[in-house]
Amino acid sequence: MPSFLISTAIASLFADRVEKSLTAAGFRLTLITIPSGEKSKTLQQAGAICDKMIAAGLDRQSFVIGLGGGMVGDISGFVAAIYRRGIPHVQIPTTLLGMVDSSIGGKTGVNTHDGKNLIGAVHHPLLVIDDLDVLKTLPPREFNQGFAEIIKHAVIADDKMFRKLQSWRARSPRRSLALESLIKRNIAIKSKIVARDESDRTGERALLNFGHTVGHAIERAGDYRRFLHGEALSLGIVAACAISIRRAGLAPDQRDAIVDLLRQFELPTTLPKNFPREKVFDALKLDKKFEGGKVRFVVTPRVGAAHLANDVTLDDIREAVTQL
Repeated sequence: MPSFLISTAIASLFADRVEKSLTAAGFRLTLITIPSGEKSKTLQQAGAICDKMIAAGLDRQSFVIGLGGGMVGDISGFVAAIYRRGIPHVQIPTTLLGMVDSSIGGKTGVNTHDGKNLIGAVHHPLLVIDDLDVLKTLPPREFNQGFAEIIKHAVIADDKMFRKLQSWRARSPRRSLALESLIKRNIAIKSKIVARDESDRTGERALLNFGHTVGHAIERAGDYRRFLHGEALSLGIVAACAISIRRAGLAPDQRDAIVDLLRQFELPTTLPKNFPREKVFDALKLDKKFEGGKVRFVVTPRVGAAHLANDVTLDDIREAVTQL
């Protein structure tokens, strides 16, 4: 059976292992390597991958494997969703962020000039394989960005996990029972929320966007190079906390605890003075969630809870970003 493995040069060591294993099992595997980073997550790149899938003879019985970080998972899931109107795909995340967030929930997509994931599909993976051994190879910055999503889950849904994280050592071993338990808990949190609102009908799934409205705008303003996704999310969480104080009654000491936890994992909580904040505001204006000058914005009244606020304005967000 022909199958297709999409990876990046960074994950090539693991790609070789997967390729040898599947070949030994009788699969006919085609490997394609794409450049790392959000710049590769485009419709043009997806089209080029589909062309190679056609050339490799993939049919409806074939499957796609995405081996790498969140970008690889997004684009591999997207091409699997659109190729021959949908074929199975398997995700093998090689980053902490991929394990606790992007490989869960079925959202796939590519970016456009106007923003992140504006073209996409919901296409759940047939299988997700998390191997914690791959985390040993991650640079500290790449590893730590995954904790932004973990902290987000704690803030919106699990105050007990938040307290556990406060006693976590940022440089703890990459392969430990504690980390394995933490990853499983985050998978459970996101899976439960997705299962209750898979199609974004009730607004519950939108709670997973806590910190992302501003975070995505910061990513775009930095041309997807200045900050990693988790780093931009960290800044978005700080902004969301500032808005939550005004719109949801979040206590300042709880905001401080959240900011301190982000710093504990060496995540940014302030923007550089020379960062183009006006570009952040321009990106926010393009956000599809804005209607009539207001946006459905995820706020937290306290650690462990979150809800949607419908009265947050662009001026509210502008003030929060200015304070970063």
